[in-house]
Amino acid sequence: MKIAFRTHDLGVKGLDAAIEKVKSSGIDAVQLVAYKFMDEIKYAPDRLNAENTAYIGKALKDAGIEVGLIGAYFNPVHSDKAKVARCKEIFKEYLKYSANLGCDTVGSETGSFNDDKWTYNPLNRTEEALQTVISTFKELAEYAKSVGAFIGIEGAAGHVCWNVATLKRACDGINADNVRIIFDIYNYLDGSNYADYLEILDEGLKTFAGNIRIFHIKDCVFEEGKLKQVAPGKGMFDFEKLLGKIKAYDKDATLVLEGTTGEDILTSTAFIRKVWDRV
Repeated sequence: MKIAFRTHDLGVKGLDAAIEKVKSSGIDAVQLVAYKFMDEIKYAPDRLNAENTAYIGKALKDAGIEVGLIGAYFNPVHSDKAKVARCKEIFKEYLKYSANLGCDTVGSETGSFNDDKWTYNPLNRTEEALQTVISTFKELAEYAKSVGAFIGIEGAAGHVCWNVATLKRACDGINADNVRIIFDIYNYLDGSNYADYLEILDEGLKTFAGNIRIFHIKDCVFEEGKLKQVAPGKGMFDFEKLLGKIKAYDKDATLVLEGTTGEDILTSTAFIRKVWDRV
């Protein structure tokens, strides 16, 4: 098992500072989102090249830090179609240089008709929305194959692929062997189903057997009628059961403690390791 963090959750700016933070925190790997922690790499076309990506990848490799996933998340159903086209161009650049960056998979969620809010909209659950996601990621999967890379797709209750079954339909529609799953159990929960999180995890593990690239690990509490994310070990999840299921599925799984920041980085890392070792 490897514990990873998103580079922009580390609370530092710049590659050298991120490497130092990872090493001092006992972290094994990162989910690399370059434009969110490196000021010199903006989220725009033509910002990646052979030189800067090779430099980043070599620095991480030399430090013994694995890259579990490259993040280039965008909203494929955004109302601004020019923005979608630009985001697809950026995503393809990350695919092109993924090997240099030290990982073969570039990931995204499936978006929302609420544009930049990425929240629930009834249009998200229409057939039109799903077909848009399928056509968008089919194009990206085809490009990824041409450069020897993979695409990663992540579902969420407020997005187009709002449950395991919808994400499975999207993958079936894309119909490519270079699609991988980013699985985040918290993402699929809302006020109506949060008590069923272990059953939903079971469904995901069965549905996507052998095809899950990484797991996003979070915890939560239910307050004032809403779910609120908290650091692992500080909420309602039974981590012995949750991690036990993941360990049985893949003892070498990469666990990204997405959204865990600040002082919680060290305590959550220690907590996850302790539970993993005893389940």
